[in-house]
Amino acid sequence: MKTASLNEAKQELLTLPPKKVLEICLRLAKFKKENKELLSFLLFDAGNEQGYIESIKHEIDEHFTELPRSNWFNTKKSLRKILRLIAKYSKYVAAKESEAEMLVHFCTKMKTLGDGFHYNQAFSNMYLQQIKKLHTIVGLLHEDIKFDYKRQIEELQ
Repeated sequence: MKTASLNEAKQELLTLPPKKVLEICLRLAKFKKENKELLSFLLFDAGNEQGYIESIKHEIDEHFTELPRSNWFNTKKSLRKILRLIAKYSKYVAAKESEAEMLVHFCTKMKTLGDGFHYNQAFSNMYLQQIKKLHTIVGLLHEDIKFDYKRQIEELQ
């Protein structure tokens, strides 16, 4: 079966009546959790992006409080899980400023873990990778916003 391109799907959706488009959207939401989460964001949270970012930061804080501190392997797995969540939520928002804000919050929380994570090479590399990613994202932003984020990144280094 050949998958239609995005443009072809858009043209077909334009020809359908609104009731049929609604049925298709609901059917999409049934099959994958990620589709349902994206639909939920678009319907309920897209208008209040800052509130959505704050709720994500709160979720990140909760995950950091639940980190297993006794086992480095499980701590690393939990940190990667948090990064996957940030990547997923960043795709939903589709704004580089929001992604930068979430990553700055992650790096700030990671820095508060203490000196133990600096001695672990995996944690240190993970942290440096996120700082590098932040530099890339901030490079794409508007000049006024760049200055604020660059100052925050300098504080993290």
